[in-house]
Amino acid sequence: MISYNTKDWFTFIFRFHKADTFRTLFPIMLAIGAYAGIIGYLEVEYWQLADDSYVKNITIMHGMLGFVISLLLVFRTNTAYDRWWEGRKIWGSLVNNSRNLAIKLSVILTDEKDRAYFRKIIPSYASILNKHLKDEETGKQLFDDVDLEIDHHKHRPNQVAKILFQKINDLYVSKKITGDQLIILNAEVLSFTEICGACERIKNTPIPYSYSAFLKKFIFFYVMTLPFGYSFSLGYYVAPVVVFIFYVLASLELIAEEIEDPFGNDENDLPTQKIAENIKKHIEELI
Repeated sequence: MISYNTKDWFTFIFRFHKADTFRTLFPIMLAIGAYAGIIGYLEVEYWQLADDSYVKNITIMHGMLGFVISLLLVFRTNTAYDRWWEGRKIWGSLVNNSRNLAIKLSVILTDEKDRAYFRKIIPSYASILNKHLKDEETGKQLFDDVDLEIDHHKHRPNQVAKILFQKINDLYVSKKITGDQLIILNAEVLSFTEICGACERIKNTPIPYSYSAFLKKFIFFYVMTLPFGYSFSLGYYVAPVVVFIFYVLASLELIAEEIEDPFGNDENDLPTQKIAENIKKHIEELI
């Protein structure tokens, strides 16, 4: 995720970051600018349409549909941001639950060998969940002192949760923790699986295809018809105006596409790798 100063206006305006939509849309903007210029030339110079031509009234349609497209884009961006923010809250819960489990174990456990085991195994869940959501391969040995025999054809976070609970159950069987303490620790392990399920719900449930496809088609045909009506009043200046309108509308759609899956590798996705590293650091401090 990009770290920036929210109050630095001039950097935002005059700097084009690699995540800026301008870079992505630039080739299409050039093509649309050329298209708008050709339409303007044909209407003004070649066909020489009169000012009372019915083609000029196309702007009435744009005025009516402009309100509709603005509502659709607002809904689209709000829905995408809600998914991004929910993902951040879920990973915030993972941070808190990992700390709570480490705090309880640091008080309950007296054997240094057991404490060292949990010092390594608890952060491993966040690390594997991060790679699971990014569809990356996870090594069988995440840390020096903990060997995790992970079957990559099965659900990897579930396997780590199972290993974690197996160790806690072994502590109960060996009388190192009581039944009440087992119940308390079980609730913390259960929360890990709930967090994983919530992340998978966001990742595996994109915006419905029909809605996304309709919005893209709407933007395309809306922009493609702009030069026909506005060439009468703007002349050749219709080209930069149409390009700017396309840039605004298409950028909102591109931003929504990028942040609706907050667990990827895009510039504006959540820094889940950094959060997993912070969890490891905090757990090592607590246990």
